[in-house]
Order: sequence, then structure tokens, then C-alpha cells
Amino acid sequence: MEKFYLEIPSVERKNEIIDYIKEFTIYHSDTNGMGALDKILEGYTFEQALDMCLKLQDEVYAKKLGRCQSKTFLLIREDDDRIVGAVNVRWNLIESMKEFGGNIGYGIRPTERRKGYNKINLYLALIEAYKLGLEEVILDCDVNNLGSVKTLEALNGKLKKTAIDPYDGVLTSVYWFDINETIRKYKDIFKDNISEKESIKK
Repeated sequence: MEKFYLEIPSVERKNEIIDYIKEFTIYHSDTNGMGALDKILEGYTFEQALDMCLKLQDEVYAKKLGRCQSKTFLLIREDDDRIVGAVNVRWNLIESMKEFGGNIGYGIRPTERRKGYNKINLYLALIEAYKLGLEEVILDCDVNNLGSVKTLEALNGKLKKTAIDPYDGVLTSVYWFDINETIRKYKDIFKDNISEKESIKK
């Protein structure tokens, strides 16, 4: 049974993170769930992007950039220590994020998709949201992103609305989650996929 855990990005993973992000460009895929780490695609150095990513946990810093507070994690497959995904958990949402965007953004690297990993990614993200004091969260996805729709619905996401996201003009479905309900319901389902490193993580 494959096991996974979330890890805070660090300079020790520099080459792996850069390789992870580059894979999305090769496959012409959006880099969802990366927080500010994908700023390297805009000319930032890795160190600058990492610094921004970590500082976004601070309310004053986030507001200065017109963003909400967030915490970014890498989804690590324990068996081979490989980054297979990433997730960004957000709180104190700015107004625009309350309607579209929501509390969690996630993604799986293109070569690791269709293996059910994003369900584990989202489940662990909901646990992190709970640790931050959130009881309910909203997430959204393009209505044509069937993989994401299946992930959201598989973890008890309830459709709140389907509408055009004014940010990109795309028809988008917004789901909401009762965190306690989902964690309780899926605890036994995912327990064998969660590494012991997750339970001792700060």
C-alpha cells in the first residue's frame, strides 16, 4: 500500500520542486496548488519564490500583496520520496476568493495522474484546514475538469453553484465541505495511505 504525507516546501527540495513545476510546462498544464512557488515561471529565483510562499502565512504580508493568508504543502510519496502533488490551504479569504477560488487549491503532477492521489491530497489538506480552525471550506473547478469534479464529489463535496468565474470567464462549479464530516467519514478509508510522518508533523 502506497503511503503519503504533506511537507512544507524547503530549499532542501529545490531541484525536485523546480523539476515538478517544469513538468507542468512540458504538458501545458496549470500549476495548481503551488502557492507562490510557480513564480519561478515569471522570472523569480527559487529562493525568492520560496520566501514569498512561506511568508504568505503572515496576515500583514499577505494583505500587502492583496492576497489571503495561505500555507503550501508538497504531497510526498513515501515509497520513493517523490513529489507527486501540491496543495495550497487558504484562510481569511479576500472577497473575490469567497465566491471563486476558495480555501484550497490542489494539483497532481501530469505523469502521476489518474491514480487516485488527488483524493489523498485533498483529504490531507482538509486536515490541515481543520488545524487552522476552519470548519467549512469551499473549492472550485472548471466544469470540464472531470477528474477534479470526481475528486470533490468523492470526498463528500456538495455543489453550491455553477457559474461563470469573472476572473477567467470559465464556467465553474463551486463545492463546499463540512470538514469534520468529511474527515470522520473517510478516516478509515485513507488510514492505510497516510504515512507515519504525517502524524508526527508539526
